[in-house]
Amino acid sequence: MTRHLLTDPIALPDTPLARAATHLARNAEPPSLFNHSVRSYLFARLTAHRLGCQDYDDQLLFAACALHDLGLAADGPHRQRFEVEGADRAAEFLTAQGLPAADVDAVWEAIALHTSAGIAERRGTLCVLVREGIGLDFGGVLGSGQAGTVTDEQAEAIHAAYPRLAMVRSLVDAIVTQAAADPANAPRYSVPGELLRERRTAGESRMEQAARSSRWGD
Repeated sequence: MTRHLLTDPIALPDTPLARAATHLARNAEPPSLFNHSVRSYLFARLTAHRLGCQDYDDQLLFAACALHDLGLAADGPHRQRFEVEGADRAAEFLTAQGLPAADVDAVWEAIALHTSAGIAERRGTLCVLVREGIGLDFGGVLGSGQAGTVTDEQAEAIHAAYPRLAMVRSLVDAIVTQAAADPANAPRYSVPGELLRERRTAGESRMEQAARSSRWGD
């Protein structure tokens, strides 16, 4: 990793692949989800540095974080749970960009498993960092154990560059809308299925409730 990525908390990889992934995510997602995706990468990178992780590809980490919510894009087919649909769309994009099949598969796995606690953590460094970065962007709601990874100064810079824009509510809205459209999108006990059930029974998900008192808020 180049030094400026470690010293500048909001620096992004400057490669053709990273620029293409940014363009895809920015145009496919609303600003609240796009900002969440980029912040997840920035938090994942800080986590990697603090944990002393060396065995990961920063470009793949960026691609997995930047594209992890592609399954919620309005133009998608929405015929399966959003994590898998997003992984499939990311894999199609990365294959078209010429990435080796092994790298494409690694990103697919990290995206498909990012909501799978206890599984992602056993599937290698990329899966761990993607889940940790996403978890950190929820301010501790998802149980990330790396809250101390981010200083107040780093968090302020990241949120100034990529504001939250009521991210948690926007994300749950998108997941629930997709889940309600087709039972295949919300298998029982999956994250989409549980969020849909909670919204229907309580009017609000526990994730949204917890976000209000999390480190970053909604």
